[in-house]
Amino acid sequence: MRRCEPKLLGLSPAAAASFNDDRADRALDRLFDADRASLLTELVLRAIREFEVQMAELHNDSTSITFTGRYRRAVGRLVRGRRTFRITHGFNKDHRPDLKQLVWQLTVSADGAVPVHYRLWDGNTGDVSTHQDTWQALREIVGTSNFLYVADSKLCDGEMLQYIDGQGGRFLTILLRTRGEDKWFRWQWLLSHEPAWQEVSRGPHPRDANAPPNIWRGVEAPQPSAEGYRIVWVWNSLKAVEDSASRERCIQKAVTRLERLQAHLAGPRCRLKNRKALDKALEATLGERAPRWLRVEVETVRQEQYRKAGPGRPGPNSRYVRVVKERWHLRWVVDVEAVQTDARSDGMFPLITNDRNLSLAEVLAKYKYQPYLEKRHEQAKTVQRVAPVYLKNEARVEAVLFLHFVAVLVNALLERALRLGMRHRRRAHVPVYPEARPCTAPTSERIFALFADLQRHHLYEDSRLRQTFGPELTSVHQEVLDLLGVGLILPS
Repeated sequence: MRRCEPKLLGLSPAAAASFNDDRADRALDRLFDADRASLLTELVLRAIREFEVQMAELHNDSTSITFTGRYRRAVGRLVRGRRTFRITHGFNKDHRPDLKQLVWQLTVSADGAVPVHYRLWDGNTGDVSTHQDTWQALREIVGTSNFLYVADSKLCDGEMLQYIDGQGGRFLTILLRTRGEDKWFRWQWLLSHEPAWQEVSRGPHPRDANAPPNIWRGVEAPQPSAEGYRIVWVWNSLKAVEDSASRERCIQKAVTRLERLQAHLAGPRCRLKNRKALDKALEATLGERAPRWLRVEVETVRQEQYRKAGPGRPGPNSRYVRVVKERWHLRWVVDVEAVQTDARSDGMFPLITNDRNLSLAEVLAKYKYQPYLEKRHEQAKTVQRVAPVYLKNEARVEAVLFLHFVAVLVNALLERALRLGMRHRRRAHVPVYPEARPCTAPTSERIFALFADLQRHHLYEDSRLRQTFGPELTSVHQEVLDLLGVGLILPS
């Protein structure tokens, strides 16, 4: 609070000085008790109207908000008559399965990736079960069901797709690898057919200017999905290279592990006592993917040994017993036919939609907008530092996360306004990086950093204010404000 001008926040100096943790906690309690759903709807609708955000295409995704505490009381208990969410273990997208979490679901518009809806879920909630409630809430916000709902593969559930289609909605998602349509195309149809690819996009390599270009192609699937929906297959040149390299790394890694297992089996300290234990060790060694490309055979070798029966030193009258011990020898070979079959589909992935009016280029472009949504998750976790959460009361945690959504919304609207200003003024870049280096896609973080060093100075004499020196704006400050279409309002 000391780093901000109180009047810009509608506070007097005395009110700003009295701000403390207790007041913040009481404010969070009141926010939790309020009708946050209605507040969220009113806030989003106001932003849509004021900034004219287009709502024809919406993108949805979820992430994990990770907590480092135990949160033993956060089991969905009632707090002042309201049920709280369960902070518990689940599929953690921060790769911390040892920590508890909440699921944060965000929906943005394709017009500037502006957040239009968010929702919290219990930490062990799967994404499949969240889409119906989210889609219904979006329909109320948009006022119609005829918007394109784009999400990741968790949306590819037959019942959910039929629900959206039955309500007059449109969807676009990636077809699951476990679906029969995917397996049939990759492992049957491709073996005897050549797809009639159409190039839909071409650009330079994102990391190496001297490398081959980044090419995208598309083709309509020869058959629709089991529900009758449209399937579009996409091929990317960079993904084809990565798929081939990934398969080769998987095979090499599995072979290295098999060699280690073979050395262990031949050694004196092998503790695998039976074939069941060996099969379990082989399963762990090969993993999930390698068994498709590696054929492993187990040869059983019986070794006979004679041991003295009973204790004591061996002598001329000692009795010996025959002991038969099984040893295993592994033999493996790469299944060339399976490798060649999978190589035919390198770089390919299928998209499923019920919108038959979209061209191949439009289908790909709309799905490729998903990373802009993921960027909003990154902003919340890095710039806004949504975690770690320094609160023990889960009710106050929910209130804080509501404020984080508001912050993400403000950041997105600021970025969108500046980039629209650049587009209208035909400005390819603005010098907002350090040393006035050009930036083609300025973020809210860079904008705030640009204005962070502005200061106001007060000159006092005998405890009496004599003069106030306002901040001095540079040409870059003036340019950014001009592109935003706002004036810097300085309190007197």
